[in-house]
Amino acid sequence: MIVVAGEALIDLVPQGQGALAPLRPALGGGPYNTAVALGRLGSPTAFCSRTSYDAFGEALLDGLRGAGVDVSAVQRGPEPTTLAVATLDAHGSASYSFYVDGTADRLFAVPAGLPAGTCAVSFGTCSLVLEPGASAYEELMRDAAASGVFTALDPNIRPGLIPDADAYRTRFTTWLPSVSLLKLSEEDAGWLGGTPEEWLAAGPSAVVVTRGGDGLTAYTRGGGVHSVPGERVDVVDTIGAGDTVNAALLHGLARLDALSHEALSGLDPAGWERLLRFAARAAAVTCSRAGAEPPYLREVGEF
Repeated sequence: MIVVAGEALIDLVPQGQGALAPLRPALGGGPYNTAVALGRLGSPTAFCSRTSYDAFGEALLDGLRGAGVDVSAVQRGPEPTTLAVATLDAHGSASYSFYVDGTADRLFAVPAGLPAGTCAVSFGTCSLVLEPGASAYEELMRDAAASGVFTALDPNIRPGLIPDADAYRTRFTTWLPSVSLLKLSEEDAGWLGGTPEEWLAAGPSAVVVTRGGDGLTAYTRGGGVHSVPGERVDVVDTIGAGDTVNAALLHGLARLDALSHEALSGLDPAGWERLLRFAARAAAVTCSRAGAEPPYLREVGEF
């Protein structure tokens, strides 16, 4: 079982140009998209979060169930669902503004334990920024790592949600000793201001950097660097592409029996190429359609 811990929210996606373009609600949130993608790829997956009892919250849970994701670890509350308003540039790349005050997901509390059979836990995005939930997710990450569970982190930086950038960067470095796999975009890496080599020295066995249409590069603690090009596709938008990469990496590592520090460190060049190409194919499918719509395994091809 791969557990994804973090927020579920509603993306309001513009259906045209301009500030007053009609908005279409879509199920979203980085961790949510990762969980759905894992489920659609066929990995046994559970979601660990807190959602609203409102209609959006019910729709989010229905989306998880439809992807085959276990929702028994989801906490519930009467507060409203978080909203993220997307703005698309000419290339389909999305930026966001958020409505997060008093919403259900930020009141997440540390659970008594992880679902039975958990072999990996994935963290990231808004859930590690918005208190008091951020501290609860951080505690869950440290506890999981201390118990020997493989941990993945995708910071998925949203600058508009981070009131003190330097404080966040410092906090990010304190997570790294508890992280097995760090995945982040080229833009995230630039905002954080570090390098893969520095992050590897702090704890992770591997760092994967996504470069949009230019592909993905993995850096390993042993000094290895492995790159694949992006898959060419007519881009509708990039919403959920990074989350799909995150899911594809975890799915592939599970198939390679490499969800441990030791196994990840020992992955050979052929294994990395197979893994990264699978992730690139999966992300391309997501980019080919509107909103965060991760692919099913049949659309990507067997790992």
